[in-house]
Amino acid sequence: MAFKQEFFTLNNGNKIPAIAVIGTGTRWFKTEETDATFSQQLVDELKVALTLPGIVHIDAAEIYRTYPEVAAALRESNRPRDEIFITDKYSTQLKLSDDPIAGLNISLKTLGLDYVDLYLLHSPFIKNGSTLEECWKQMEKLYKSGKAKNIGVSNFRVEDLEKILKIATIKPQINQIEFNAALQNQSPGIVKFCKENNIQLEAYTPLGPFQRIQDTPEAKPFYDYIAELSKKYNKTEAQILLRWVTKRGILPVTTSSKPQRLHDAQNLFSFDLESSEVDKITELGLKLKATRLYWNDQYDKYNVDSQKI
Repeated sequence: MAFKQEFFTLNNGNKIPAIAVIGTGTRWFKTEETDATFSQQLVDELKVALTLPGIVHIDAAEIYRTYPEVAAALRESNRPRDEIFITDKYSTQLKLSDDPIAGLNISLKTLGLDYVDLYLLHSPFIKNGSTLEECWKQMEKLYKSGKAKNIGVSNFRVEDLEKILKIATIKPQINQIEFNAALQNQSPGIVKFCKENNIQLEAYTPLGPFQRIQDTPEAKPFYDYIAELSKKYNKTEAQILLRWVTKRGILPVTTSSKPQRLHDAQNLFSFDLESSEVDKITELGLKLKATRLYWNDQYDKYNVDSQKI
């Protein structure tokens, strides 16, 4: 079967690959960046990803402290730059650089790049002495300079986006949030708000229901149905859940240390789910207990509403 890739069109007209196949956070995250913590395994996995067909979407961030590994993989790959989509994020909660402009300049130098395809504020919790609005104005400068082809945010609630939109001359193209069948709203109403305001959503932990399996009578129909669809389409259960995310109009950010899973993710669009199947996964997923893996201190208060759409 011929390779097929899909894209989402952002509010500025630019296109973004509809899945990020390798995130360099999560399992690769480090508390310090030294020669001793350098991960050759991550380099090797990135190099595998960079051999996949189509445009390869890599998700990175200042806080992950994995720039050296990304840089090494890029140096060792002969893949053209226009066949690589790189997302980067400015650390807002832990101050690792002075501001978004300084952060991206350091990132570009370390990675050996002239630009990133997408640059995000990693959270609405700003700890560098600036306000959210001041940080966004810096993001707009980076966009206008061409150093960031697209700009956006991550983990933003409705009220955070409303602050940005009041002063923005450039609307965020992206809001990357924790999203999966067991967490269908990271914060109240965020999915609906972003869709109404033409802000593309990205989903990290899209495989949350498999990262933390729920062994309850209420959850059994969900897992049984995913297994049924896996058999029907001859795809992995992970592919079924990732495809469901894309059918919800949301871009999944996934990762793996296994080359076959990277291949499976990049080839996600070799099959399609019927609309009734998408609806049923949504419905059964809403019966799962809200499962939040990140930002618990800030967002657990929303758990009652996170399984409502």
